[in-house]
Amino acid sequence: MKTALLACLLLTAPLRAADDAATAIPKVLDAQVAAWNKGDLEGFMAGYLPSEELSFYSGKTITSGWKPTLERYRKRYQGEGKEMGKLAFSDLKVQTLGDDSAFVRGKWKLELKASSPEGLFTLILRKTADGWKIVHDHTSD
Repeated sequence: MKTALLACLLLTAPLRAADDAATAIPKVLDAQVAAWNKGDLEGFMAGYLPSEELSFYSGKTITSGWKPTLERYRKRYQGEGKEMGKLAFSDLKVQTLGDDSAFVRGKWKLELKASSPEGLFTLILRKTADGWKIVHDHTSD
């Protein structure tokens, strides 16, 4: 009986990890969108791992580290004459890579006064003691 129960638990553990990621990760991204749309850039950055391990790839630019990524966002969206606009994510696809890592694909759209840029993103997230955090972000127009 114990062996059957143990086997059942071992077989369902990956499913539980996938279920956890499938519900928890969209909440992280929803919180990012909510923070962005309130103009709260630090709140948006709470979805990223606060570490030098963080990597952000966009266009031809590679940014390494949490603070440089925050500064990149500040310069681009909160600098003089800049606006943050209204952000939306769609078509999210979460794929677990193990118990503590996941790969996410999706689309982003930003509603600005003069334009509505949009593009694709891929993220790698790691489950930490503070929840799921983005460790790599590759965003394209």
